[in-house]
Amino acid sequence: MEDLFDRQAQTNAPLAERMRPERLSDVIGQEAILGPGKLLARLVRADRLPSIVLYGPPGTGKTTLARVLANETSATFEAFSAVLGGVPELRKLLAAAKERRRRGGRTILFVDEIHRFNKAQQDALLPHVEDGTVTLVGATTENPSFAVNAALLSRARVFRLESLAPESIAQLLRRALSDPRGLPEARAEDDAIVAIAHASGGDARRALTVLEALAADGRPIDVESVRQAFETRTLLYDKDGDQHFDVVSAFIKSMRGSDPDASLYWMFRMLEAGDDPRFVLRRMIIFASEDIGNADPRALQVAVAADQAFARLGMPEATHTLAQCCTYLAVAPKSNAVYVAWEKAQAAVHAHGALTVPMHLRNAPTQLMKSEGRGKGYRYPHDEGGFAAGVAYLPAPLEGERFYAPTKNGLEAQIGARLARLRGESTNDPPKPDRDE
Repeated sequence: MEDLFDRQAQTNAPLAERMRPERLSDVIGQEAILGPGKLLARLVRADRLPSIVLYGPPGTGKTTLARVLANETSATFEAFSAVLGGVPELRKLLAAAKERRRRGGRTILFVDEIHRFNKAQQDALLPHVEDGTVTLVGATTENPSFAVNAALLSRARVFRLESLAPESIAQLLRRALSDPRGLPEARAEDDAIVAIAHASGGDARRALTVLEALAADGRPIDVESVRQAFETRTLLYDKDGDQHFDVVSAFIKSMRGSDPDASLYWMFRMLEAGDDPRFVLRRMIIFASEDIGNADPRALQVAVAADQAFARLGMPEATHTLAQCCTYLAVAPKSNAVYVAWEKAQAAVHAHGALTVPMHLRNAPTQLMKSEGRGKGYRYPHDEGGFAAGVAYLPAPLEGERFYAPTKNGLEAQIGARLARLRGESTNDPPKPDRDE
């Protein structure tokens, strides 16, 4: 009777669950770690699987691979959810594994969403991984170097799974249409299969779910039905996760690389995925000073104005404002000289501490202070045409230090020429400023 219920449950399971591969040879699209001669494949076939962490985006087959690894070895597979399970449940699994080991058996403990493991759970697990009571197989969408206890991570090998290529997903879909476990009665145009594969964003589970939904009414699946299924899709990601920070990184680096097209693309990805426009604007305000600086001081004005415009207009009206700001920052001349100067000044303060303010720069609001020599010898630049040559403004131990080194980009070229002239480092006149700059 139990077998009957199990078979019924399997029949009613979602397509993605029914189509999980059972053997290593059935896994598609992860040749980088499972191809001929690859370490993980060799370890599995030798039945010498160590503790591992499988790391990659959703739908790349981490849970599937964990089950396959158990099937390919002589170990017992035990699953534990870092979200739903607690320490008492974990201790029961570990006690069973310990007894199994005493009898000569081995246990693979699969921990799904291991990045959500709290410290108590990790501390409870660590000694059992160390002494071999369990072989840990963790799955996570987050970078394990940030999400997993360093002590636990040092006992495991990390294998990264990549998003599946459209060709691999199309292969999975065709298998689902021909396999008795899948949808053998469904009919789909090959162009529709290819369309699903391209629209699923490398997520096999999503592709299989869409295929199952489209096959539900018994009609042949064509490209138009696929288009309708995906036209309202969202580009969701965990705002605290790797995918979020990867897209933000691509956005910043595209602006830094002066590519307005890529900058717009990544910015739209962020907004479409649900990022707060204020977060995007904040990044652009930071970028205006950090990566453009005095090469084009107007960049900061544009970024702040965009932020103010968004506060007044809201979305979607402010979409064009964000796009204008993004493209302006992308094509503006770049300089990180201000950023570097700040870091150098900060390092000098940390290295030398609170150095004494030179007497000629000290405040002298009272006669007593003046009698002590405060402010004595100070030369007022406006009395000397706007610049008093030869005056030292840094504390004596730092005299002659240069923190700010203007680049030759944009307006900063003129700033650099002016500084050189004031310092007596060049007799050449600075270039005449452009009225537009």
